[in-house]
Amino acid sequence: MKVRLGDVLVRMGVLSESEREEVLAAQRSSGRPFGVLAEELFGVSPRDVERAWAAQYAELSGRVDLGRQATDPDVLSLVERRQAYQFQVLPLRFEGRELVVATSESALPRAMRFAGWALGEACSFVVASDGELMDHLSRAYPARGGRVSA
Repeated sequence: MKVRLGDVLVRMGVLSESEREEVLAAQRSSGRPFGVLAEELFGVSPRDVERAWAAQYAELSGRVDLGRQATDPDVLSLVERRQAYQFQVLPLRFEGRELVVATSESALPRAMRFAGWALGEACSFVVASDGELMDHLSRAYPARGGRVSA
């Protein structure tokens, strides 16, 4: 099923259906990105576009159960404890040349920005609930003096 950014923005109450249609018409004639046009035409904030994009990504990819995800404890060293909590990223494993990183829907934009400037690896993301992510972060990156468990 295709999840469209405009539909997510309407569901969020950021755009009306008629505004979505206006943005789509402008997009067809210009070829410009939907989010950029929504910002320009209707004053949608970049933050709302980012939140809608994260919701769209989470809907398309689905949520994962981190307890069922294959993990490699060796990849935890790619992210410092402070960074893991600040950007809500949990490196899980390499799949080929891509680092699979867990995050939550709410943290996805921040996690992607962090990965882009800090990790130096091609990354793909899986989305978990906020609570489950924090639980797994606390086990992978325990408070100082605690044990690391995978």
